[in-house]
Amino acid sequence: MSAEASTAADASAKKLTPVYFVSHGGPNVMFETEHPAFGKLQAIGKEITQKVKPKAVVVFSAHWQAGRSSVEVNTAEFTDLIYDYYGFPSHYYKVKYPNVGSKELGEKIISLLKDAGISAEATKRGLDHGVFAPFTCMFHPEDNPLGVPLVQVSLFGNEDPNKHYELGKAVSKLRAEGIVVIGSGMAVHNLRDLRLAMMSPGALEYSKTFDAALKDTVVNVGSGEERKTKLAEVMKRSDARKAHPTFEHLLPIHIASGAAGDDKATQLWTMPEGSMSWAQYRFGEVSLVA
Repeated sequence: MSAEASTAADASAKKLTPVYFVSHGGPNVMFETEHPAFGKLQAIGKEITQKVKPKAVVVFSAHWQAGRSSVEVNTAEFTDLIYDYYGFPSHYYKVKYPNVGSKELGEKIISLLKDAGISAEATKRGLDHGVFAPFTCMFHPEDNPLGVPLVQVSLFGNEDPNKHYELGKAVSKLRAEGIVVIGSGMAVHNLRDLRLAMMSPGALEYSKTFDAALKDTVVNVGSGEERKTKLAEVMKRSDARKAHPTFEHLLPIHIASGAAGDDKATQLWTMPEGSMSWAQYRFGEVSLVA
């Protein structure tokens, strides 16, 4: 590569926004302000608004799965929230999160997906708690408003890790346009063991072992393709189905990895807790954002 081409490549790389994976927790994360996850999500949100300064945000949440071989993209500009949880106090169902979508960006995402051979359709849908719960912490409308369009895209309705990696790869071009891609799930997510976790001090063993394995899988790789392979392999671990009885909360990190490509990943924070783990990741470097 010539010096001129190398300089141009470096300049191009500096324009790429980082990609994030956030462990979003339940809707209670919005109200339990003393929980460590609240402050960590706040810090990530401030990093995005004050340093990255994106033109828009595209988010993939564990709580929206579409067809087995197709995805959906929310093109609505104004929608209500989806309170997709039960058994919480009444004020949990009165939460408001001001958000503005973008039909133009939604249609562009559909075009990118179709160019990558992925079946995609437009729909109008409210934000689920996998988005508005962590985003209330990250981008509180009074303390740290996001202030840019927010478009949610579904997962596939399957557990294929490579299809989800390719889903992220298909939207990776948006990073060069100042758009941040966020995958929202949980590093460990086993609701079936909540009662067992409440009777056991600290984190359950699989929460710790799978969380550590996921960090090694995401961080200690030399290329995006190596990370793709290792992410598929980590789902075959003996503790994987304990950590994730179903994989929809893990798949957003596959999507984030696909969007990140060869960019290095950093674990910003983690905390195994009961039958859950709160690991948060950034792919790419904030210092490289123009």
